[in-house]
Amino acid sequence: MKKAILLCAVVLLAACARDIQNKEAVRQAVLDSLRARAQETGLNMDGMEVDVTAVSFAKDQARATVMFRVKGAAQQQPVRVEYLLDRQSNKWVVRSRGEAGGSPHDGGGPPPAQPANPPGGALPPGHPPLGKQ
Repeated sequence: MKKAILLCAVVLLAACARDIQNKEAVRQAVLDSLRARAQETGLNMDGMEVDVTAVSFAKDQARATVMFRVKGAAQQQPVRVEYLLDRQSNKWVVRSRGEAGGSPHDGGGPPPAQPANPPGGALPPGHPPLGKQ
């Protein structure tokens, strides 16, 4: 009886390990891709909240919408990035990305967060006015 239960548990765990059609597996692929480029981009992913808000799967491809925001900046407008991923063995790998809003720049991942306006709207000495070029 114990052997049968153990065998069922092993089979169940093995089956779950191969199922990568979920948001967490896609999120991990995005993080892996960004961390691989972190040295050249200077992006600190540990300071970012990363949320996969939508994902669709078709055979060995996935399309995902990912929102990025600086941790602790709940009122900040998140940056939305669309990702196309390919299944390689038992994991997802980012094939391409494109911003869907938030910033016109693409530097290998989400752009750096814009600092919040200081309390009272005061800017540091010598800082140009916001919203003007």
